[in-house]
Amino acid sequence: MSEGMTLAHKMETGGAVYYEALAKKNAADAEILQGFAKENKKFEQQIDRAYYGVITDALEGGYALNLEADGYTLKTDLPAKYADALKQALAIEEKTIDFYNKAAEQSQALMADVPRNFSLIAKKRETRKAKLQELIAKG
Repeated sequence: MSEGMTLAHKMETGGAVYYEALAKKNAADAEILQGFAKENKKFEQQIDRAYYGVITDALEGGYALNLEADGYTLKTDLPAKYADALKQALAIEEKTIDFYNKAAEQSQALMADVPRNFSLIAKKRETRKAKLQELIAKG
């Protein structure tokens, strides 16, 4: 499970850095994008609290998620064009939502709090995804 937590941290941190850079690129949407970055940091804290609240030495030593970390590497180099950067942000959200949904499913049998938090974060990210789609359509 700790591999899954490490991957979650990398995704949240990488996404936060991306949104902070993207906010600097477009003042009109900066508040929304900075909000996404702050939310990433809250998500990271949320999963840590759930994980450390329920994990035991037995689980730590014997349970891991069956997820390929390479499949969840986020592309965080900021494209030159804002429209391309928003599309890349959407791809980040889709990949992150997929990770949290699969991690929740795979950890369901052993723990309650961790998969519940993974699922909650995935749902919150669906709202973010919709907001990014609006920004892309606004063009």
